[in-house]
Amino acid sequence: MADRKRKVCVVLVDRANYGRLKPVMQAVKEHPALTLQTVCAGTMVLERFDEPAQVVEQDGFTIDGRIFVELEGSQPVTMAKSVGFGTIEFASEFARLRPDLLLMIGDRYEALGAAIAAAYMNLPIVHLQGGEVSGSIDESARHAISKFAQFHFPSTKRAAHFLERMGEHKTSILGVGCPSSDLARRLDRTLPSEVINGRGAGAPIDVAKPFLVTVFHPTTTEYGGERGQMEAVLEALDRVAAPTLLLWPNIDAGSDHISKAIRIFRSDRGDGWLRTMTNLTPDDYLRVLANAACLVGNSSSFVRDAGYFGTPVVLVGNRQRHREHDDHVKKVEPVADDIEGCIRNQLGHGRYAPSTLYGDGHVADRVAQAVANLTPYVQKHISYVDEVPAA
Repeated sequence: MADRKRKVCVVLVDRANYGRLKPVMQAVKEHPALTLQTVCAGTMVLERFDEPAQVVEQDGFTIDGRIFVELEGSQPVTMAKSVGFGTIEFASEFARLRPDLLLMIGDRYEALGAAIAAAYMNLPIVHLQGGEVSGSIDESARHAISKFAQFHFPSTKRAAHFLERMGEHKTSILGVGCPSSDLARRLDRTLPSEVINGRGAGAPIDVAKPFLVTVFHPTTTEYGGERGQMEAVLEALDRVAAPTLLLWPNIDAGSDHISKAIRIFRSDRGDGWLRTMTNLTPDDYLRVLANAACLVGNSSSFVRDAGYFGTPVVLVGNRQRHREHDDHVKKVEPVADDIEGCIRNQLGHGRYAPSTLYGDGHVADRVAQAVANLTPYVQKHISYVDEVPAA
């Protein structure tokens, strides 16, 4: 590698991916021994999600490949087929770009397609956020990507321990911490009104006064029940009647049912306290989390990123049921009475002490340096393979 820079291909498949990888991408881009390649897929390239790939370019990154893998329908069968489409399309992009290694994050099914393609093409993988326990099919996808990956950068010490228990070598764990904490540490937390009120629809929100934020995604292993769960969330919010910013759900199976529940609610009861929005830039999203009085729903960002700001969270249902969290998170079942009571309790409590459970705000440079220093290899073995007695 002495005669040329190491080509690091970063895969982005949704807005959360980019929000957490943005500081790593900048660190890779600035590292003298590395060359950044970026491939956008999934909802990153879809217009109905505001095409977040445009934000990537506005932030000064070059997009080296755009691929379309999402089969319309938001059902379990379309998710499964999209993994197959992703494997095919990512394989073509990797063959064209010829990276030295792949850097990817998290647990999305689109990312699983990329991991499968890379593994069968002998392309080493560096996986961020492995070893975490949560819920939904995402947990299985996350663990599968970890088993395909040669190197790991988990977010917490517990996650690193779980990776070792899964048979990953200690030496393959390059460090600990979530890079989204870097964005949070550097963030100017001032929230201009136009961030919320300049786009979207519904009631305007006075950002100088307490407001709620809601993000509710499907729990795919409970497919069919998500509409009722969203209705329970909306009923609880309606009883509290605090100004609320609601971001539309992701593309997972059941998201159309959630979206329908939101549309029917707005039609039947109006939107005197509700404002909806499709997407926010990573920095603006963190500003919203930092300034909200309480967060209600099941986004992993509520558990991870909001902790850095000490923002109270009402975590609804099973999508993040087992995810490691700090004191700012209170869990409830998707029942309107329980959600309402928890919202009122969290509003009464107010802000919590800031948490560095998911990173100290100095993670991205450590990731980039570790990627520059590692020795790539292809063939994996579980860590106790040499301890098993010969047959």
